[in-house]
Amino acid sequence: MNFDLSPEQDQLRDAVRALGRKYGHSYFVQKAKSGGHTDELWHEAGRLGYLGVNIPTEYGGGGGGITELAIVCEELAAAGCPLLLLVVSPAIAATVIHKHGTEEQRKRHLPGLADGSQKIVFAITEPEAGSNFHRLGTVARRDGDDWLLSGRKVYISGVDEAGHVLVVARTEDAASGKLKPALFIVPTDAPGLDKSRLDMEILSPENQFLLFLDDVRLPADALVGESLDAGLPALFAGLNPERITVAAMGAGTGRYAIERASEYTATRTVWGGRSIGSHQGVAHPLAHAAVQVELARLMIHKAAALYDAGRDLEAGVAGNMAKYASGEAAALAVDTAVQALGGAGMTTEYGVATLLGAVRAGRIAPVSREMILNFVAQHILGQEKSY
Repeated sequence: MNFDLSPEQDQLRDAVRALGRKYGHSYFVQKAKSGGHTDELWHEAGRLGYLGVNIPTEYGGGGGGITELAIVCEELAAAGCPLLLLVVSPAIAATVIHKHGTEEQRKRHLPGLADGSQKIVFAITEPEAGSNFHRLGTVARRDGDDWLLSGRKVYISGVDEAGHVLVVARTEDAASGKLKPALFIVPTDAPGLDKSRLDMEILSPENQFLLFLDDVRLPADALVGESLDAGLPALFAGLNPERITVAAMGAGTGRYAIERASEYTATRTVWGGRSIGSHQGVAHPLAHAAVQVELARLMIHKAAALYDAGRDLEAGVAGNMAKYASGEAAALAVDTAVQALGGAGMTTEYGVATLLGAVRAGRIAPVSREMILNFVAQHILGQEKSY
């Protein structure tokens, strides 16, 4: 059992950390408050090869795995720049297309995803069905050689920044008449596709949207894979990388908050000149949060290693646990940091309260803590399904 990163992974961590600190949390906040996007950071990360670390070298990537992409997600977040589109585009879309797309789809999309010149976002969640693909209302139907997509999607990240959206729909199996999931690569400027921005209480440069698909016409090759049989495995192919990289981003955010609070409490002096960090009432909560973040990091490392080893079932369990642990740890770390800084913790200048909305959302999305507990109870503890 080896808990050490390889020399190459260590170098990647150091390099991404340096890039993140070059921009920093003030850059992230300024972009979010001005309605801008982190384009400069994104394109530099792409040029340096960090966005494509998990994409095969023959398509312009680094040839690594989700372990490497999790490092990128964590270190940028630890520098105060948690980029949600890292989860959506390189982790979900690139993995789905690489593992289940046609060769033409790989050649068309993976190089751009690797160098950052292309972004593909992901649309599964719906107003009524949530992310339960068994009850999705978005339907794809044949019209000659084309497909027509109709339905609604909600909480879709970064549609305004992306050239394509990977839409999960349901199609009718001609043999059985049953509906089955299928994924389609849809241009974001396709006729019939409209978007409406959602106002969120989360400080982020990446916006959320409600999508409306009204008979969006797509060519046959918009379907991911060679046939409808690719739909279900393609859908599940994106879920484990999503959970692992979201967890990594949360762990990085927790590290960032604890570091900011520790710097403050070690130098802030009151009551006779002693630092406030010398008081256990301040130090112990921060230490407890640091322990929880480190425990989450261990589970993230395990989940990524299992996924990269091709042990998908075990990676699914570990990925869910990592996502749960990281969501709880990140929320605890940011809240504890705010408390330790007192009034300063609520200012924009000190850069911790700016993350409260994001870490709270991390306990809900992309899968809620309650659904993870249902998963663990059913699949690990052998309990009867509760829903």
